[in-house]
Amino acid sequence: MIETIAFSINDKPIRAKIEGGRPLLWVIRIDLGLTGTKYGCGEGYCGACTVLVDGKAVRSCQVPAKEVAGRKVLTIEGLSRKSVLHPLQKAFVEHDALQCGFCTPGMIMSAYGFLKEHPRPTRADIIRGMEGNLCRCGLYERIVLAIQGAAAAMAEGGVR
Repeated sequence: MIETIAFSINDKPIRAKIEGGRPLLWVIRIDLGLTGTKYGCGEGYCGACTVLVDGKAVRSCQVPAKEVAGRKVLTIEGLSRKSVLHPLQKAFVEHDALQCGFCTPGMIMSAYGFLKEHPRPTRADIIRGMEGNLCRCGLYERIVLAIQGAAAAMAEGGVR
């Protein structure tokens, strides 16, 4: 059965026609053309498809799109403001915490959700908080450094 739902994505209200239990991932990528959110494992284990729903990091491959009706969805495309990179995005570049870039959007969105709940994390906190995200290139040390740098920059600048 096809139903129309309304929600916001990256602060823009939209209406989408959703069929059954179609995953949010496919609505984001196919219907809305926001391809930063990646399909990885399709099982919710790798984190490549991570987005925020009402401020919480979720695996969009596991969320039926109809569950975001009336909610706020944030993807990697919505993290920067007016072409200015978010401190997390800047930190990933500065710490060379991306190589192939496949996991990067999900990694950044998971880190964003994590930092909203833990604004001054320890190294151990970051490792625990990010353990559900896989980097096929093995850049974990650089990713931890980037998140530490972003946490400091966000705290200093009062950034969301």
